[in-house]
Amino acid sequence: MKKFIASVMFALSATLMATTALASGGGVHLEHADVDIHNKESLQRGVKYYVNYCMGCHSLSYSRYNRIAQDLELTEEQVVKNLIFTRNADGEQDKPGALMKNAISQKHSAEWFGAPPPDLTLVGRSRGPDWIYSYLKAFYVDPTRPMGVNNTVFPNVGMPHVLWELQGLQEKHCTKEGEGAHAVEHCELKTVKQGSMSAAEYDQVARDLTNFLAYVGEPAALHRSTYGILVLLFLAVFAVLAYFLKKEYWKDVH
Repeated sequence: MKKFIASVMFALSATLMATTALASGGGVHLEHADVDIHNKESLQRGVKYYVNYCMGCHSLSYSRYNRIAQDLELTEEQVVKNLIFTRNADGEQDKPGALMKNAISQKHSAEWFGAPPPDLTLVGRSRGPDWIYSYLKAFYVDPTRPMGVNNTVFPNVGMPHVLWELQGLQEKHCTKEGEGAHAVEHCELKTVKQGSMSAAEYDQVARDLTNFLAYVGEPAALHRSTYGILVLLFLAVFAVLAYFLKKEYWKDVH
């Protein structure tokens, strides 16, 4: 019995370690995103960057413009003017209540990129904020790739570096320490062409985008803590009432 329990515990530990490695980028070092979905200004900047740089290919088909407007404290006019660039089947601009789908067809995107760009509604939950943040900073020049770039967090990615004008271009430089089977390779990314932003400014862009995707993956998280406090207060009041009710019912018994 002890051997069986030990075997089960070992299997669970191995599964947990494998899951953790997969979630953290398969052994790649991930930078801490330090996001705060309650920071409305960051979320507003994040949705701006997403619509302008990402939504040409990546939809958010499980999210609606008006829900984002409500949570991010945006007016309907701001949403229509600055966020909605797609049109419906009648050729009219999508309404604020529409799902956030992109304009590119699945067929054409598959031809251009090798596979249709994925919907990113749940990427904040499936990959985690640290992965997204690190990914946005990890593009480097690679002439062997179809788009001319690669990514240290997602090797051989088929996506172009759409933010290169902001970040600039990086090259990957690796050095080896030791010899033979004990050799250890260390790689770092170095900027070879400066973008329109400084490194600190681009870090903030990556953090705002990550923050927005973390929010989109679970919008209820904005209000869940408030609901939790209200539920605890209700249970506390109910416990007091239940206690006195119990005393009233049982007073004749005792």
